[in-house]
Amino acid sequence: MRSFRRAALALALVCVAAPQAADAAPADRLFAADSIWNARLSANTPLDPTSRQRVRALTGEIRGTIARRNLYPNIQANRYSTPLYRVPANARRVRLTLDTGRWGDPLRAALAGGVPIPEAAAAASGSDGHMTVYQPATDTLWEFWRAHRRADGWHASWGGVIRGVSRNPGYYTAGAWPGLSGTNGWNWGSTATSLPVAAGTVTRAELRRGRVDHALAVAVANPCRKVFSWPAQRTDGTSSKRNCIPAGARLRLDPRVNLDRLRLPRVTRILAEAAQRHGMIVRDRTGGSLAFYLEAPSPRTRSPYTGARGLYRGVPSWRMLARFPFDRLQLLPLHLCSSSPCAPSPGRRSLR
Repeated sequence: MRSFRRAALALALVCVAAPQAADAAPADRLFAADSIWNARLSANTPLDPTSRQRVRALTGEIRGTIARRNLYPNIQANRYSTPLYRVPANARRVRLTLDTGRWGDPLRAALAGGVPIPEAAAAASGSDGHMTVYQPATDTLWEFWRAHRRADGWHASWGGVIRGVSRNPGYYTAGAWPGLSGTNGWNWGSTATSLPVAAGTVTRAELRRGRVDHALAVAVANPCRKVFSWPAQRTDGTSSKRNCIPAGARLRLDPRVNLDRLRLPRVTRILAEAAQRHGMIVRDRTGGSLAFYLEAPSPRTRSPYTGARGLYRGVPSWRMLARFPFDRLQLLPLHLCSSSPCAPSPGRRSLR
């Protein structure tokens, strides 16, 4: 198993070109520089043989959802995204109870030392109740699904913890925490793919800076059923259609698209540029149409996105993607699995 983990980490650069010095990442970057999230795509990245058919099916589904249900591609920044609490080295740790059966004991043991959840913290609103805590001083990240506070303290239905975030490939494996073996760790995480919920989430700082130097997390309405693509390690997909998009699939916006001609809203332009440079990774599924993710504000505070002075600059989120060229997306080579551990095979063609 140890040799497999080393191979998986070494192969994390499959499908990407080496990062370029001109695109040095900000200090708060999550995961390894050469992870699937951070490494920049080259201009001549080859496509999956099924790219045209699957993208056509995806765009057809988007149009159909608009026509049938009046649901548009959207940007999730509240109910189904995650707040990201960055805490100092001396942050007080509190107990968190994991409300699962004995099958969750490995994660329960990793959480036994407590979690540095800030006193004023709150999970994102909505049924998923995501919450992420990141401690740069210890290079550790905790995330939870259905996190909530009761009289006896914090509880969660599931989640994950990563020690060594700066070296992590950007998905959960048995290397996420010391002492794990076998399949333990591969099913961690608060999304249905074992891709961390903070991965690919765009922060407010990035929007203010006007540039996102990592791949974008995206969710689609009907990912493939029973099959997924690396770097995903599991799926809750429902589609059995031949041209469905699998969880973990990496798409990119055709680099030949001239974004200047599209007159996109500022936030949409930032997302489109990132989708050309780093791509988009299917991290989850939605109950409606395709969605991107922004860092969730605390439910107790005013949204920094909406309103005349918000980061959306007065544009409603459901209109933000009206001119995004979804028909110009491209699907990068898939590596399909039906169970974890899932990693690219050594002989697989590189995307360089």
